[in-house]
Amino acid sequence: MRSLVTMATVLALACGPDTSAPVEQLGADAESYWPDVSWRTASPAQVGVDERAITNLVAQLRAGSLGAEHALVIVRKGYVIADEYFAGWTADSIHTEQSVTKSVTSLVTGIAIARGDLQGVDQPLVELFDRYAPIANLDDRKQALTVRDVLTMRTGMDWNEDSYAGSPLEQLNQLRTDWLRFVIDWPMREQPGTRWQYNSGGVIALGGAIGLAAGMNTADYARTYLMRPIGITGDKWVRGPDLLPHTGGGLFMTTRDLARVGYLVLRRGKWNGTEIVPDAWITESTRPLVTPTYRLGGRTSSYGYLWWLYTLAGGQPDASTTDLVIAAIGAQGQWLFVVPKYDLVVAINAGNANRPDPGLDMLFGTILPAMR
Repeated sequence: MRSLVTMATVLALACGPDTSAPVEQLGADAESYWPDVSWRTASPAQVGVDERAITNLVAQLRAGSLGAEHALVIVRKGYVIADEYFAGWTADSIHTEQSVTKSVTSLVTGIAIARGDLQGVDQPLVELFDRYAPIANLDDRKQALTVRDVLTMRTGMDWNEDSYAGSPLEQLNQLRTDWLRFVIDWPMREQPGTRWQYNSGGVIALGGAIGLAAGMNTADYARTYLMRPIGITGDKWVRGPDLLPHTGGGLFMTTRDLARVGYLVLRRGKWNGTEIVPDAWITESTRPLVTPTYRLGGRTSSYGYLWWLYTLAGGQPDASTTDLVIAAIGAQGQWLFVVPKYDLVVAINAGNANRPDPGLDMLFGTILPAMR
């Protein structure tokens, strides 16, 4: 496939706006634009982006010098300015999103609360699992564990997956019986809400709880109320023995569809005039709430409701930060960046197992500096 950067004028003349228009005339309608089956396209320069920087980045990705990258989609002001695929991957390829799935689960949680299927973020998790009684290792700490604690990775459970081998997550992924029983029975270590500890099992339990409360499979719930309304039709899910979707890391979709998720967040939960996710949930879930115990790519970050948060300037985000980079992050190089200041969405899929991943460096070192 030839580069969108070099083909943009031809493509836009064929199916988009007049690409000879000045920069200020492209993207003025960004707040009211919604992609249909396909996105509108433009060259980087036409929406105020340094074209040489994007062209050079794409050339590096094609050469494989930045790692095992599979796809890059960049959307500025509602225009796709890069739509690139590498190493045999194509625009139609369904790609693993790994823990980017968690951020999608955050959106589904906001929908479930708005619809009344969940009572709110302060609802105790064990209330949602009454059919699992008696619950093992049930003590005051587990009874105090709330939806909010799961969303902020402060479950207090005796759970560690920093080293995958032998971890509770590996045990769960290999399990041939009920995933939810495995998680809800797991012992506690400390009071919920006191310490950040990455916990995919808690997010799987939260996803399952939404399905139980709504009386439908969680994947169908996500498709009905989130995916289909924004035009995503080809999503796939890793499922457990009872068809429970792996809401902690089992979502597959195209990179273009991943960009749709980012565009929904960029547009404050609305799609074509319809509220898909409450604006208030977007605000709350992407607000710096807790500091993770490790730094990805050497950069400081904060954490909201299953979203990673960075500052444009590179410092530690806090409640006063206005220029945030909102990020969903998955193992092996899956990234979704939403940058409201620049009306920007960047979706990246890759296969960087057991090697450094360039996602953050691509964003902060090349893409953000290219914004004009």
